[in-house]
Amino acid sequence: MKIYLLLSFLFISTFIFAQVPEDAIRYSFYPQTGTARNMAIGGAMGSLGGDINATFVNPAGLGFYKTNEFVITPGFFLNNNRAKYRDTDSKNSRNSLGFGTSGWVFGHSDRNNPQSSSAFSLAITQTANFNNEIRYTGLNNFSSFSEMFAEEFAKSGLSIDEALSSNSPFPYTSAPALYTYLIDTVSVGGNIQVKGAPEYILDAGQALRQEMIKKTKGAISEIAVGFAHNSKDKWFIGGTIGIPLVSYSSNTVFKESDTSANTSNYFKRFEYTDDFTTKGMGVNLKLGIIYRPQDYIRLGLAIHTPTWMFLTDTRTSFLTTEVENPVDNFSVSSQTFTNNQPGKANYIQSTPLKAIISGSYVFREISDVTKQKGFISADIEYVHHKGSRFSSDNEEVTAEEKAYYKALNRVVKADYKGNFNFRLGGELKFNIIMARLGFAYYGNPYKDAAYKASRMLLSGGLGYRNKGFFIDLSYIHAMSKDVSFPYRLEDRANTYAMLKQTRGNVVATVGVKF
Repeated sequence: MKIYLLLSFLFISTFIFAQVPEDAIRYSFYPQTGTARNMAIGGAMGSLGGDINATFVNPAGLGFYKTNEFVITPGFFLNNNRAKYRDTDSKNSRNSLGFGTSGWVFGHSDRNNPQSSSAFSLAITQTANFNNEIRYTGLNNFSSFSEMFAEEFAKSGLSIDEALSSNSPFPYTSAPALYTYLIDTVSVGGNIQVKGAPEYILDAGQALRQEMIKKTKGAISEIAVGFAHNSKDKWFIGGTIGIPLVSYSSNTVFKESDTSANTSNYFKRFEYTDDFTTKGMGVNLKLGIIYRPQDYIRLGLAIHTPTWMFLTDTRTSFLTTEVENPVDNFSVSSQTFTNNQPGKANYIQSTPLKAIISGSYVFREISDVTKQKGFISADIEYVHHKGSRFSSDNEEVTAEEKAYYKALNRVVKADYKGNFNFRLGGELKFNIIMARLGFAYYGNPYKDAAYKASRMLLSGGLGYRNKGFFIDLSYIHAMSKDVSFPYRLEDRANTYAMLKQTRGNVVATVGVKF
């Protein structure tokens, strides 16, 4: 846990190190998206091909195209969240718009050899949708949010005047806490200690009422160019260059209040607000191969390199503390300590490597696809979550930056592990109408077994294809588990909320072949 403390106080001037271990999961632990057809079969597209979403899964699947195609995929999300924190249950919901894979595929057949072809795609998809809201509340007689600030300041070795300077190294944490008297120095047995005002309530055996509200917005939208070649309808080889565009913002409000009727403990309540944004872009490469040993069998392998993202964080916080006996309140913005400007950090983050193996069985696989009766397809995906890494993107990297990112990468490596994801789906064709079902399971990325996290998706849909026009409609019911840490402490076990989310996703794809 000492590494977490290092992360909390390695700040310098108006430059901030705002990255935390949870950032590693934010950009890697989410279900696969795509077209309505792809989503209806659980996302099991690794060996199937013939869908524009192959651009983002296994680009070798583009090799099945021999004509041109244009598709567009709007979507709608229905979020319902439940949280359990300190034995108290909370619920809330939030809906949002989204979109799946859309774009063009241009297929070309070799006139001299109809069994060989090539295809090129230009596509965009929303790989992650961050529009959500999480709320939880509970009574805590174990720890206080203020202790995180007290630990940071006590370990820093700085004086109060140094911490409260206009160039404070702690503009979002212990500086505002000292300014508003949320934490202060006290003499205990002749020794000077740093203590949070709410700790006196815990010392008296009372509980604090805590509440967390976190609203998030944004998405990762990826633009990609894909290419594939089909050799004799046996070997399909492809590659994709992807450019993800990252836009993430969060507004986090943490409240803590005295539950006792005692006004002589000096503390009544505080409210901490943190406004945070991340914007940037990146680049990645996807390579894939599909082999068809028999007409009705398809085997696939795909490798997704890490995405190297060049990101910029901005951050502003605001703290208000109300005290009793006498009644007073104190407020301060982080910009008081950052020259009246939001804090800013430029850095590079690499996401985990992914590998996908897959297989498909096509019923009545013949060259005339209109006579095929259906298929069943499955993917096994490995994601190396602990391989996420952070580094500075400044021209001159300071010793403090190097130490911070080294510590952060150690935390990521220690907290996360590689996990396996499983996807299974199938389709039955009834002339021009198709029916589809799918299932997907995304395993726990945390090393600590106490942190229960997973994603499970149940999906289904219908499709219509006639004379080059097609429309697909799907519904995906996602059930997710995760954990949320409102704050982290060094000297004791950290308290956290267990999150359960159910998300309904309605997706439609409209397309035309030409």
